[in-house]
Amino acid sequence: MNIQQSHSPEGLTINLRRPTFDLEPILARDWHGDSASKTAFFNAMSMLFPLGEKFFIDSVRAFRNDIEDQKLLEEITAFQGQEAIHRLKHQEYNELLCQVRGYDLAEFEKPARKRLAWVKENLSARRQLAGTVANEHITAIMADDMLRRGDSLIGADPIIADLWRWHGVEETEHKAVAFDVYMAVCGSTKLLRRAMLMSTLFFFKDTFRNMRIMLRHEGKLWNIREWTSSLNFLFGKPGILRRLFPAYLKFFRKDFHPWQDDNRYLVKEWEERFSDTTSP
Repeated sequence: MNIQQSHSPEGLTINLRRPTFDLEPILARDWHGDSASKTAFFNAMSMLFPLGEKFFIDSVRAFRNDIEDQKLLEEITAFQGQEAIHRLKHQEYNELLCQVRGYDLAEFEKPARKRLAWVKENLSARRQLAGTVANEHITAIMADDMLRRGDSLIGADPIIADLWRWHGVEETEHKAVAFDVYMAVCGSTKLLRRAMLMSTLFFFKDTFRNMRIMLRHEGKLWNIREWTSSLNFLFGKPGILRRLFPAYLKFFRKDFHPWQDDNRYLVKEWEERFSDTTSP
């Protein structure tokens, strides 16, 4: 008898896509509306993804043998496939960015490498999985906002905008996989909440640190206009981080599940409008 451990909607497909993007002529400039700060925000997040996504894959894989639901096993395989491709594409993005801008990739990765090494040495597999669940919620609500509203990429170069939309679509498709694995093998909401608080701290600490390094390198660290524009973009109007707060808080509900917000229509809309630009 098959035990139901996956609680994703019936008919959900987690697709493996292998898009290609010609980024070299774009990453050399401020590709988001000629704004150094907006460009740096997205570039700074990209620096987090290769190491983070490897950690996510490993933390879910650690419990694969504990899963009995064939549907969830298939979703785990698809999750790992999508995250592996994300890791590859963002590694290419980051290496190229450092090459054309003169950044030091090791400088960006050093804190995360050190922290993840400590986590793997000192935290249990369940606590590591809880961290993955928390980070998956952060990326899922950011993806939802980006796809739903669209204004976070207004003025961005179309090719890089396509890359971020593609990533957001796949974060949406697999947003509940790590959560369902966690609930099947652990289920402690207390541990999840603690993991979310720590994950939020380090996600944004690392992102803003990376932004600071980039703007300093470009000679714009103390440019008041850039920081005013950035703060408005992130917390004012449109406020792409400020407006995430209600969705973020849902994670702390006792009955929370990522698919309580069934936003599969965003994937369908993207497939109809943009998938031809990122076809396998």
